[in-house]
Amino acid sequence: MNTLAKLWGVIDYRLTTAISTIPDVEVWLSSVALVLVLMLISLPIGFYMGFLEVELLKASRQKIVSVMAICLLSPAITEELFFRILLLPQPTENANSATVWLWGVISLAMFIVYHPLNALSFYPAGLKTFFNPAFLLLAALLGVICSIVYLQSGSLWPPVLIHWLVVVVWLLLLGGYGKLNV
Repeated sequence: MNTLAKLWGVIDYRLTTAISTIPDVEVWLSSVALVLVLMLISLPIGFYMGFLEVELLKASRQKIVSVMAICLLSPAITEELFFRILLLPQPTENANSATVWLWGVISLAMFIVYHPLNALSFYPAGLKTFFNPAFLLLAALLGVICSIVYLQSGSLWPPVLIHWLVVVVWLLLLGGYGKLNV
């Protein structure tokens, strides 16, 4: 079997397994605990650095639902598929710790760098925000939590839900919409 066929086999396996794995209650409870940890760390940092501010988005119900729906597709599903599912070893692969750590660091670095590159190439309105050190630190924390949850669960769904929730709360309640749509 050639290298490309092996790579496609790994990609297919990781996608199929992550999408079809439905976490049990214990995984969901662990995910909630990690979200609380993320919140306890991120909120003080974000407010201290002046990046987060309590600012409710004043918009129609339709606009709010639209923001929530769009955020589910991008960034939540698309970024989790790439930065977690495709890059990190699927837990059922039984990769050794060194391999998991290596790919975890690579995935996290790519996740952080992706945001400024996205602003430079596709989303210039996000330029100031996506280069902000506070944003990058908070994105790194989110990436760590999503990686941990994926490696614990082997499922796409807990990291997607966490990523979606964090972005929606930021956009709708903590001034993120204004920062990205100035």
